[in-house]
Amino acid sequence: MRVLMVEDELRLADTVHRGLTDAGFVVELVHDGENAVWAATEHNYDVIVLDIMLPKLNGYRVLELLRARGIWTPVLMLTAKDGEYDQTDAFDLGADDYLTKPFSFLVLVARLRALIRRGGPERPVVLTAGDLTLDVARRRVERNGREITLTPREYGLLEFLMRHRGDTVSKTEILAGVWDPAFDGDPNVVEVYVRYLRKKIDTPFARHAIETIRGMGYRMNPEGG
Repeated sequence: MRVLMVEDELRLADTVHRGLTDAGFVVELVHDGENAVWAATEHNYDVIVLDIMLPKLNGYRVLELLRARGIWTPVLMLTAKDGEYDQTDAFDLGADDYLTKPFSFLVLVARLRALIRRGGPERPVVLTAGDLTLDVARRRVERNGREITLTPREYGLLEFLMRHRGDTVSKTEILAGVWDPAFDGDPNVVEVYVRYLRKKIDTPFARHAIETIRGMGYRMNPEGG
């Protein structure tokens, strides 16, 4: 049972790490939000223990980015914040459970085992926007029955837009979700890749699926343009 634990209180992190290891879990420990996103994106875990108050990216933002990337690993929020709205925000963003500090270690173990037994929610098999389809499992994109070949970055951008279809997303959100939360290059790279995508998924089919919302960002038309 592989656990990603994200906790910046070093003493608590070490205590829980040792306790979970003794309980039979394999634990990887990171101390900030950016490393949490990287680890959860690059490796497979059975469950994630995620603090809210973290350096670089807070736990809410980490959770939002993971769900936007289609990472459905069960997440237990472990935090000193115990307000009703804090819990509501966490669940709205896709958290699976919530435990406040101080907590019983036995309860933590029981909650983690329950989440692992339950597993993550089933991922959408095919994302659609009109006659544009993206098969997540096969990484296959088609429009009007014709397969479209994309580069990995183009595919990542399209998947991000389709998972947020109907919503306006900013360049900053796209960079964090498709490139990296720590990306510090030219944000106009988003415009470049949107242009690449349009040439492949829109222009040959006389469609306008990717809409520019002036001054705000981009929007994937749910009807496919």
